[in-house]
Amino acid sequence: MTEHTIRGKKVFEDEIEALRVIGAQLDDSFNQAVEAMKKAVESGHKIIVVGVGKSGLVGNKIAATLTSTGAPSVVLDSMNAMHGDLGIVQDGDVCIAMSFSGETSELLTLLPFLKRYEMPIIGMTGKPGSTLGQLSDIVLDTSVQREADPLNLAPTSSSTAMLVMGDALAMALLEARHFTKEDFARSHPGGSLGRALLTRISDIMRKDLAILPSGVTVMDCLVAMTKARSGACVLTKEDGTLAGIFTHGDFARTFQLHPDCGSLPVARFMTVSPVFVQADQLAIAAVKTLRDRRIDDLVVLDAQNRPVGLIDTQDLVRLKLI
Repeated sequence: MTEHTIRGKKVFEDEIEALRVIGAQLDDSFNQAVEAMKKAVESGHKIIVVGVGKSGLVGNKIAATLTSTGAPSVVLDSMNAMHGDLGIVQDGDVCIAMSFSGETSELLTLLPFLKRYEMPIIGMTGKPGSTLGQLSDIVLDTSVQREADPLNLAPTSSSTAMLVMGDALAMALLEARHFTKEDFARSHPGGSLGRALLTRISDIMRKDLAILPSGVTVMDCLVAMTKARSGACVLTKEDGTLAGIFTHGDFARTFQLHPDCGSLPVARFMTVSPVFVQADQLAIAAVKTLRDRRIDDLVVLDAQNRPVGLIDTQDLVRLKLI
């Protein structure tokens, strides 16, 4: 193992240990912070995140995570706030003020002006007894014994601690507000998850499918599949409900054992009661089913359990749903 690898592993170990200590000391202050954020968001207000330097960079990520999980958040630059940007703050908001030392001059200059508003200030600091800690309504302790930096100077363990504390707040708030995958998709419509959660199976299924009564022969199915340009033929019972499915893969396996299978009843070789989804389900259901069951073709049924479509794995790739 090289010297650089040893140092890299040591950084991981130091930061993991720092997080373990901070996680173990979470107390009611954390609960109070989550409740204050929940109250602000549910009343139509926002979360203001303030920090300087490395804390400010971490604050940008925390604000982005909060916003993407349904809690509107903005980053307030300490310097620009003194020259007009303070106008973004309103009574009813909640503020997360971040400084590891708790004595950052630019932040402390801004705090008295923030305290004029009717909003709780959540101080995230490694020094709970600092000026920031004293001016905060709720204090979240992110203290670390030492930085992962061998000189104990560069913000490493401390900035990681703030980042993870922000993630913990966001996830606890998400759960407290009963935020769902569908809610997440609404703010991420451009991603594959968003498309899968906002699109119905009926919107993406192949409607021109090979569908025949289950009493036909293997050759009948092959002709129907060729005509429909489909990799599978769906077979139905007398009442029109699903009986089975016969795929190109099924034919390849059947042909190896029965070269003369063309004239044989397909019912002997089809998959009886195959996996299916309902047309009114979200596309994410098809994505999960194809992935979990490791199949390539998925039958789509209507409310009366009659086949109305087919989904092929390639369709999901083409539509960028996976």
